Amino acid sequence: MPTEKLTFTGHAGDTLAARLDLPGGPHLATALFAHCFTCSKDITAARRIAARLAAMGVAVLRFDFTGLGHSEGEFENTNFTSNVQDLHAACAALEQKGMAPSLLIGHSLGGAAVIKAAPDMPSVKAVVTIGAPFDPGHVTHNFADAIPEIVDQGVAEVNLGGRPFRIGKSFVDDVSEVALSSSLAKLGAALLVLHAPRDATVGIENASDIFLAAKHPKSFVTLDDADHLVTRPADAEYAADVIAAWSKRYLDLAPPAKPADVPEGIMRVTEADPNGFLQDVQSGPHHALADEPAKYGGTNKGLTPYGFVSAGLGACTSMTIRMYARRKGWPLDGVSVDIAHAKEHAQDAADPGAKVDHFDRTIRLTGDLSDEQRARLLEIADKCPVHKTLERSSTVRTVLA
Repeated sequence: MPTEKLTFTGHAGDTLAARLDLPGGPHLATALFAHCFTCSKDITAARRIAARLAAMGVAVLRFDFTGLGHSEGEFENTNFTSNVQDLHAACAALEQKGMAPSLLIGHSLGGAAVIKAAPDMPSVKAVVTIGAPFDPGHVTHNFADAIPEIVDQGVAEVNLGGRPFRIGKSFVDDVSEVALSSSLAKLGAALLVLHAPRDATVGIENASDIFLAAKHPKSFVTLDDADHLVTRPADAEYAADVIAAWSKRYLDLAPPAKPADVPEGIMRVTEADPNGFLQDVQSGPHHALADEPAKYGGTNKGLTPYGFVSAGLGACTSMTIRMYARRKGWPLDGVSVDIAHAKEHAQDAADPGAKVDHFDRTIRLTGDLSDEQRARLLEIADKCPVHKTLERSSTVRTVLA
């Protein structure tokens, strides 16, 4: 996943830091991601969601709000309204690049911010919230003990997630006055609400309030036992997959015409988890996951590389048999193919220690077929193009992009 570092000017003239995660293939749409309260653009959920969307052709801009992460400015001088203004600034930066966002994604308070901002962004077709509060003022419960000092002194230092932050009175006053009901009523975009029932930071009742206040089309998906920050990679991956599948219905993700010299397109494999082996496999509109079993350091969330090879052999075998039986008009009701792969010592190799790949293929044919027809279909299985490719030597040419 190519990533471009860029900056743009925030609501108060400060330079905000951003990452634009770009598709490796055709750019089909653009998403804008708003992180959670006092978080940054680089949290696990943001990275995983951006990677998954980029794999399906959606560029994702994720940035640090004013005073957070790598962005300039004083956090104590910001509030909810300024977050919304920063979102509009990010949208403008994308528009200048010819990449107006059609999808907004907001996490926690960022979810409330995208709801507030969306009605004033004509290009937006879909909005996703993750663990968002219906009442943005809800966030003040994280530092309730410091509110008297904030009101009295105008600012106070609080500890959030083990880190010190200075919260100003303008934030408390501003967030307490925000109501999302009117924004939800005029959203003008499809809405997906993601929330964990056991979220101890923003209760599940917030998801219900958001969902009920919004007009159709709207959807709700539970994140089960995920925590508020969606810190576990498996939960972040699940959220990413749901967003990717749901957004296809509302975004125009039709790929451009394929190059004439690449009739079957390109199979692109992109690393999804640099700490493990999980891979995003994308071919046009089709997506799959590749991985390794847990005992080999993977997370077992997809086929192994050799599993994909076996799948290719099995699929091609079944298709070849079906095509022949259809042409002959034979009563073949169904085909299934079992493939087992192993590496065995080569019997005729010059090197006694050499091993070759061995595929055991078991074919099941159902239908009122004669013994002769079954025997012929077994012969036809060996005509499968993938079978022939595996039996003869292949050449792999590699270049650095």
